[in-house]
Amino acid sequence: MPTLYVENFPEDLYEALRERARASRKSISAEVLSLISANVPTPDEIARRRALIERASVLRSQGRRVDGSTTAEEMQREDRNR
Repeated sequence: MPTLYVENFPEDLYEALRERARASRKSISAEVLSLISANVPTPDEIARRRALIERASVLRSQGRRVDGSTTAEEMQREDRNR
């Protein structure tokens, strides 16, 4: 596994990181890995996000909501048309 060294790390940022690690009962290294994995997407994650955006775009172009639900307005129209 690669090792990462960071030079000239700002003191105030380091202190904030140390406090955050202490609060979550982690080492500073574990906290850094946690933050990076939550905020830096991998190529697989980027591909998954692009596929989701493409799917949402297709659904929107079809006039459907992304989550498949109907709005209150759509339900009222449907009810009136019965």
